[in-house]
Amino acid sequence: MAYFEKDYFDFFKELAANNHKEWFDANRKRYEKSVKDPFAVFIGDLINEVKKLDKSIEIAPKDAIFRINRDIRFSKDKTPYKTNRSAIVSPKGRKNKKHPGLYIEISPETCRLYGGVYMTDKDQLYNIRETIAADPKKLQKLMNAKKFKDVFGEVRGEKNKVIPKEFKATGESFDMIYNKQFYWFTEFKPAEAQKDDFLKKIMDAYKANKDLMDYFAAALN
Repeated sequence: MAYFEKDYFDFFKELAANNHKEWFDANRKRYEKSVKDPFAVFIGDLINEVKKLDKSIEIAPKDAIFRINRDIRFSKDKTPYKTNRSAIVSPKGRKNKKHPGLYIEISPETCRLYGGVYMTDKDQLYNIRETIAADPKKLQKLMNAKKFKDVFGEVRGEKNKVIPKEFKATGESFDMIYNKQFYWFTEFKPAEAQKDDFLKKIMDAYKANKDLMDYFAAALN
């Protein structure tokens, strides 16, 4: 099943050149038909497929999909609308981004699929580091798994310059413990999102990252 037609991408290209309320209001019905509704159907199907492999996922599309409106309160860029659609499939959806999740955004430039942990609190980060220190080779093995590396390449994230002293010995041989974020991503060409096998490709990528996602989900607790 093909979820996205050419006008999904054309809409965002035109929005980028006309990013103001008047243009959006004039094109609202087009947005709902070509962008909002197809994206909701796709995310609903994606959630259903992920649920088959992860019973903790019990959210609806509305819980996963981010608003198209930008938060401009603290931004120098005052354009009101995002030029993509995005969603996060996780146990808590977009309301709690501390949980490991599968984040996807689709725009005219690219389709990116992210996994991992991006917004941990202090206690969660400590738990992750404690899990890493207990068996660094376990995380190394998951990161070096062929199916993960073929799709996502590497685990990314900003690092702390200073970590609790109890983790420094591990950090001498495995600097991943200095990370305060643990995420990865892969990209698809927008043309791929218009094909019948797009959901399958996304699920294949999800399966390639599931073992690592499960590792971090368990480490948070």
